[in-house]
Amino acid sequence: MADATPTAPAPATPGITIRDIARLAGVSAGTVSRALKNEPGLTEATRQMVQAAAHSLGYDFCKLRPKRLRRLAFLLHRQHNTAASSPFYSPVLHGAEEACRKQGIVLSFMAVGPADGLIDQIRMHAPDGILCAGFFEPETLAALRATGKQLVLIDMQLRGYHSVNPDNMMGGYLATRHLIDTGRTRVGFISGPLAHYSIRERARGYRQALFEEGILADPRLEANLPDGVDLETGAWEAMEQLLALPHPPDAVFCYNDSAALVAMRCCLARGLKVPHDVAIVGFDDISSAVLGHRPLTTLRIDKKALGAMGVALLLDAQTAHAAARKNPADQPQQHQAGQLPQALPVQQIAPVELIVRASTVFDGWRAPHASINDRPSTLTRTP
Repeated sequence: MADATPTAPAPATPGITIRDIARLAGVSAGTVSRALKNEPGLTEATRQMVQAAAHSLGYDFCKLRPKRLRRLAFLLHRQHNTAASSPFYSPVLHGAEEACRKQGIVLSFMAVGPADGLIDQIRMHAPDGILCAGFFEPETLAALRATGKQLVLIDMQLRGYHSVNPDNMMGGYLATRHLIDTGRTRVGFISGPLAHYSIRERARGYRQALFEEGILADPRLEANLPDGVDLETGAWEAMEQLLALPHPPDAVFCYNDSAALVAMRCCLARGLKVPHDVAIVGFDDISSAVLGHRPLTTLRIDKKALGAMGVALLLDAQTAHAAARKNPADQPQQHQAGQLPQALPVQQIAPVELIVRASTVFDGWRAPHASINDRPSTLTRTP
């Protein structure tokens, strides 16, 4: 049996084949092929033994040309495939489509749920890489990763995965700081499910801004959408909950624009004036943000750019994976025996921009001398 410890590679020898390596290593040609391509199904000892044999024979590793990405799948969780979520995710999908078109890649869209036989669908579509937009259960992501395909998360972050996200925490911070700078003293927060990474980060930004201003966070001013209800009903109930407090908020930051528009309608139904009695800020800058009773102050995300960034990161991950296949000894061991090596995860952050409109400012209002976007902050993000 060949020594499992890689030795210095011999000069590339023309004519060395997989069968030559198989004879030296004492394994089948199929095993050699899987080992050289770092495909799953082998022990680490077998993989290293085959690679050592290939190096000793002077096998030309340039023969292992990286597979070009030709087909990508864009997965959206079924819970996001709604009228309330579509204004955000549709532009993300369009951005990914445009980026794929420029690269000659075919993109297929799939709205899926955990009980939809997802892995069977992936086998049927046979994509070379996968973009997952929005929240997905960790178990679902683990099953997708086990297929061996490159995977990038968009608008979600999970340890060990490549991801592209808006600067959610900074957005929550800027929204809350803006409300404080307009003279508001009781700033409420309407939140969606905190299991969602983006919502959790926006909540952290909200609390950070209060902390920096020396305002004690009041848990009664944070209202979560009730479980099991649609966004329209849940946001209305959350706003009603805040307005029913003995000392209701004079401003509310909502986790997205759809919730903010509902909160605004709730205030108007109660006879309150926006922004005179209650100022309201949303997040995402969807197209309907300017169509409410008052145009909505919000955080703008370049959603199409987010989709394009996801495609670019997927292509980069494929290139890094190909490099790892050619030079396995130079790569950190990020995988268990029998599994594909995973490149170190890359988390990319897209900037957000505060867009001030009539839902937070009076006619003639003037911004503070120092731009809020330039304000120093001690913001720290979760790695």
